[in-house]
Parts: sequence; C-alpha cells; structure tokens
Amino acid sequence: MAVKFRLTRRGAKKKPFYRIVVADERFPRDGRFIEMVGTYNCLADPFEVTLDKDKITAWYEKGARPTKTVEKLFKREGVLSEATH
Repeated sequence: MAVKFRLTRRGAKKKPFYRIVVADERFPRDGRFIEMVGTYNCLADPFEVTLDKDKITAWYEKGARPTKTVEKLFKREGVLSEATH
C-alpha cells in the first residue's frame, strides 16, 4: 500500500478549498482518506496554508510521500526540511 500526502477538493463551484490528507494512492482524489493533516485556501491573498507538523512528521517516518503540489506547499512552509531530517 503506497501512502501519499495529497489534496482533496472541497468548497463550492468556482470557490475551491483544499484539505491536505494522507491517503492510499489507489483511493479517488475526493474519496476516502486516512487522516487530515492540513488545509490550503488558494483564494486568499496571499494563499493560506495550515499544517499539523507533528502528524506530517509521523507520516513521513511511516513512509508517506507527498505529491508534487503538496511537496511545494511543504517546502514553502518549511515542513519538508524538518521532516526529512
């Protein structure tokens, strides 16, 4: 089972809001997930990202890897460098 950090879309039509979740890569994008570790609001200026760094670090240790988009968000927030050490 390959586990990934990924975005799931929420919100109304043309007003997206995303959750950052840990999910099996075989699950659908907006389907079942294992745990929610943060949120991403792309409509705010500047965009808002909230993360639970303890949960992210724990999942990194268990072998979860981010998608490209989530990896960029983690780098911007400085989580990726903390989790990989």
